[in-house]
Amino acid sequence: MKHRLVVALIAAMPLFDHSAFAQFKQALPGYQFEFPRDHGSHEDFRTEWWYYTGHLETESGRRYGFEVTFFRVGVTRPGTAPETRWDLHDLALAHFAITDVSGRRFRYYEKLNRMSPFTAGAATGHLEVFNEGWRAQTSPDGSWNLRASSDGDAIDLKLRAAKPPVVHGEDGVSVKAQGPGYASHYYSMTRLLATGTLAAKGRKPERVTGLAWMDHEFGGTELRENQQGWDWFSVQLDNETELMLYIIRRVDGTPDVTSSGSLVTDAGDVIRIRHDQIRVTPESTWRSPRSGANYPMGWTLEVPSLKIRLRLVPVLEDQELVTRASTQVTYWEGAVDVSGSLGNISVRGAGYVEMTGYDRPFRQR
Repeated sequence: MKHRLVVALIAAMPLFDHSAFAQFKQALPGYQFEFPRDHGSHEDFRTEWWYYTGHLETESGRRYGFEVTFFRVGVTRPGTAPETRWDLHDLALAHFAITDVSGRRFRYYEKLNRMSPFTAGAATGHLEVFNEGWRAQTSPDGSWNLRASSDGDAIDLKLRAAKPPVVHGEDGVSVKAQGPGYASHYYSMTRLLATGTLAAKGRKPERVTGLAWMDHEFGGTELRENQQGWDWFSVQLDNETELMLYIIRRVDGTPDVTSSGSLVTDAGDVIRIRHDQIRVTPESTWRSPRSGANYPMGWTLEVPSLKIRLRLVPVLEDQELVTRASTQVTYWEGAVDVSGSLGNISVRGAGYVEMTGYDRPFRQR
């Protein structure tokens, strides 16, 4: 999940006809994924997002992390015939962040538009999503092109999938809270080989290579009143395996029973991880000078039944986004270095961590 359950929904709430919510589809068991169809938009569901994160290295040896995110939020009932091309049916929001590991800097940018042929959109049946000049699209050779730029920071990447899509959860749904429909349809591309160019603010563009991760979720849920937020972890290891864990935190600080994860083997097989198999131990905290939120910093992830023990160390503490101009959500989304063991074998790697609900309960508008 990235867990991004309703990141985009928050900003849009005052504009919605709430009676229309019931007209959108819920994420229910039995959904059958099909690709490339499900890389595209799903307008019958209220909220949807495409999340890209990754680690890049330039030819000169500089390291960067990046995040590019596209959100779609349904406003009117699906199937409502537009009177003009400017009718407000969906909102489009987007985030772009660069972590300059070598330069010890973090910068982020955001967009908010209505969907239209001129401002933002998302195709059905294949990947083709854009918000102004930021874009993720399918190339003729089947690879993906990801582009974003703002104020001197820019990426232009070609992404090739080294593994097939990984569907999380069971029976086509990733459950986020107890109750019908509190779920999403959620899959990841856990190992995307990245090549292209990156321009960091104040520096000339350079060629880069690296690894990226893509999450795509669609559904229509919110967190329940007894849930505070979530911690999400993605890990790409040097033995060609990947790990995704998410912990939904209850208001009392304990993990919700709907927390779960997936281990992806080097062959692409998926091993489901239950909430009672997961142990997450923070090492310290960091207080944001902007939001005042206190975030955990540094984690030990353990899944004893699978002999997983990993230590995640942020490359920078300050990787917080305060998105007042778009989703109005404050969250920490940052690059981490990874070391530890899997199956009694030493491993190293890189990952990303996302944390919400540390400045206030995520459901609070």
